[in-house]
Parts: sequence; structure tokens; C-alpha cells
Amino acid sequence: MNYSKKILGLAKKYESFTSNNLSKIIQQKSLSCNEKEVALLIKDMMEESGFDEVFIDGLGDVIGRIGNGKKIVAIDGHIDTVDVGNMNNWSFDPFGGEIKDGFVHGRGSVDQSGGPAAFITAGKILKEIGLKNDVTIYFVGSVMEEDCDGLCWKYIIEEDKIKPDCVIVTEPTNLNIYRGHRGRMEIEVSFYGLSAHGSAPERGKNAIYMASKAALEIEKLNEKLLNDSFLGKGSVTISEMVSSSPSLCAVSDFCKIHLDRRLTFGEDKNLALNQIEKIVEGMNAKVELLNYNEKSFTGLNYGMEKYYPTWVLEENHPVIQNGVKTYSQLFGEQPVVDKWTFSTNGVVINGIYEIPVIGFGPGNEVLAHAPDEKVPIEHLVKASAFYAYYCTIF
Repeated sequence: MNYSKKILGLAKKYESFTSNNLSKIIQQKSLSCNEKEVALLIKDMMEESGFDEVFIDGLGDVIGRIGNGKKIVAIDGHIDTVDVGNMNNWSFDPFGGEIKDGFVHGRGSVDQSGGPAAFITAGKILKEIGLKNDVTIYFVGSVMEEDCDGLCWKYIIEEDKIKPDCVIVTEPTNLNIYRGHRGRMEIEVSFYGLSAHGSAPERGKNAIYMASKAALEIEKLNEKLLNDSFLGKGSVTISEMVSSSPSLCAVSDFCKIHLDRRLTFGEDKNLALNQIEKIVEGMNAKVELLNYNEKSFTGLNYGMEKYYPTWVLEENHPVIQNGVKTYSQLFGEQPVVDKWTFSTNGVVINGIYEIPVIGFGPGNEVLAHAPDEKVPIEHLVKASAFYAYYCTIF
């Protein structure tokens, strides 16, 4: 039986259910490592929608399950958000969750509470129509993504022992289908100088000067990095520089720079680190790939290195083609197949564990981390239908 019309009809029927759920989620401020209240809220929503099982794991991810088949599909949406920044840039309450003029307004509506709100409705729809295929579906409200992409999935795979055959990542795609994005890594370079009195700088070795010389070479490096026809160019930029000295009347004996490195296809952490090592060769400097090790709201410390690999699926991959089929049968037109500009949990799901990932989410990524964030209700409806139907034909 073809469920496309029935599923789309139910998604439209539950439009208010989806947007009201999203509004409630937005009203719970949920910065990384502080997602407890929103996790409990989403757990309640899953249970009220009739999910077969709902639990919060040791890291704090809220996970719902429907079905008990051999094929495993997961639908992922992170439930943490960034902060609001300068409140003067907002024309409405970022935590109001206002539903108005065809949009749900507020921080996280696009990045990315809209995805979880939509997949809760998808679960409700699937429970109503009944699963006819041999599938298990996990609905994952993941934590700490804004601080450390993919850490949540490292825990889910290694500790929860859930390894899906496919993951739908619900980060905003403007209802396009996404099949990859550049990776990234965080690099720190420390420069060690020799202090001397500021009246006689020639007696010392200024760490700021060393860092500045390296910074100019890093700027040049950015122009020479690899360029992929689909993902685009690799990039590197200095996002922070800090220094110290015995006093403001002394030569600086320490300086540190922080690098945001974006990795296109064909680039990896060894290549990126070697490029920086070459620049600082001959300087008293140390190049480090940073590690993340923060405490989740459950009290657990669970970390990983800050290397988030590039990932791409070919357009003809069955997981992507299943998405194209889902979209065309639901909406009567062909989708745009593209990529994200930013990074997602796909860096670990596919970049490390090689689990196929397809991206499909409500909202436009240009509003991610921006003031006046809002998501179209129409997007929420279509996303709900997409997630439900995708699972019935997987």
C-alpha cells in the first residue's frame, strides 16, 4: 500500500500539534550541557505520542523507539542551542515561541528544534498507521552538538550500542536533500618567547611577533587549500589570539592562536596539522589538535578530539535516492540535492562510523545562530511527512 497521501494528510492534520510542540520546546532555554528540562519535555512528548519505548541515555540524549524490525533507521535532531547574543538585534522574545504569520519564532526554531518537533509528529503518524515493513526507528534528541558535533553519536554507537543502517539528520536544509558537508577541526598553536624589559626589547624574544609572522603565513595558506567541485574549498582562519608577559612594560613571553580549519574532500587532520607545523618550523612553538571533555547535564564527562571529518554520499547512493523518491512521491516534484555550509552530527555518524546519512530539515540555515530566528510551519508539516514516509519505504 502507498501511504504517501495518507501520511501527508495526517502531517497537515497535526500541523498545530507540531507547531505547538515546537513552541513549548523553544520556551525551554537549552544551551549545550544544560538540556535537562528540554530533554524531559521531549521525552514526555514522545510518550504521549505513543512511542514504543522512550529513555534518556547516560549522556543525556533523549531516544524514542518505534518498531522492532531488522532494518534500523534513526532520525537525529540536536536539542541544544546557542545563546541569543545581543538582545537589541531581536525584534521578538527569543524564548517566546510565538506562533504568528505562518512561522514559529524563537531561538532554536531553525537550529534545530524544528527537526525534533517534526519527527515527534512523524512518530505519532507512524503509530497511527502502523509499521508494515521490517524496521526499527530511533528518534534521537541529541545533546551537546553545538559544543562538539557528533559526540552524542559517539556515545550512542559505542555505549548505547545502537548502530543504524541509515540516519536522517534534521538540521535545516530549506527542505532540500543534503548529502554531505566539509569537516572541521580546532587547532591551537602556542608560541614561547623570552621576556625582557620593554625598554630593551632586543634582549628578549617576543612571542607575539612569532605568532604574527605565523598568522601572515596562515592567511596565505588559506588561499592555497584544496577545492572540491561539490563541497567547495578548504579554509583556515585565526579566531582568537591571546598573549601574556610579566608586565605591560615587558616583552611578551607567550602567545597562543586558535585556528578554525574547515576540511574539504581530500583533506584530513594529518594534512592540516602538517601544514601548520611547516609554517612554525624553526620557531619555539607547539601545534595541538584540541580535545573536548565537558560534563553533560547527567554529570558524565565524555570527550573526543576536536576533529570532525568531512563526509559525502554519492547522489546515486540508495539512502539519498530513497530520499528523492520520498520527496517526489509526497510532494509531486523533484527535490534539490545539495550540501550544508556548516557542520553537523554527520561528521561522526558517517565521517567516523561510515553510517549513511541523509540531510532533510525544516528552516533555512542562514537563520542558524542569527537573531530573529523563525521556521515556516509549512516546513514543519512537510518534514513530518518526509520522516514518516521515508521510514515506510526504507
